[in-house]
Amino acid sequence: MPAKRAIDLTGSLLLLLLLSPVLLTLAAAVASTTGGPLLTRRDRTGLGGSTFAMLSFRTTPASPAGRLLRRHFLDNLPQLINVVRGEMSLVGPRPLPPGQDASVAGRARLGVRPGMTGLWQISGRSELPWEEMGVLDLHYVEQYWLGLDLLILVRTLPIAIAGRRAARPVRLA
Repeated sequence: MPAKRAIDLTGSLLLLLLLSPVLLTLAAAVASTTGGPLLTRRDRTGLGGSTFAMLSFRTTPASPAGRLLRRHFLDNLPQLINVVRGEMSLVGPRPLPPGQDASVAGRARLGVRPGMTGLWQISGRSELPWEEMGVLDLHYVEQYWLGLDLLILVRTLPIAIAGRRAARPVRLA
């Protein structure tokens, strides 16, 4: 899938460049409210079962900045670095901790890079039962085509703007 990697690399570099003022502002907000490191690193399983450190801004729900970052998924923007490094994709299955899912969907997930967004993101995210997330991940892996990635990217933006509590599931017709 060289075309997918080219889009991931171009898109993530462009987003990092365009969002750099936003990223600096968010980093300052995190630094002023958490008093610790700016980024957290969580072990996740990637392509072929390799483990990588998924990046996100360190947020606390107790601070208004932390709530805002989490509500609009801004805490995940550092994952663009994971995309540039080839550990993640802009679109793909949900990244899981090592050893979390031994199901058919879990094994199929190892055949592609995990994504910053995916079918699970535009279909209800944390409101979905675990089994349905697995079905969506399996569907993505089995039915992958570049047009699906573009559709997911287009549908992700309004969901991120609306925020977690306001997000409504979007079904692919």
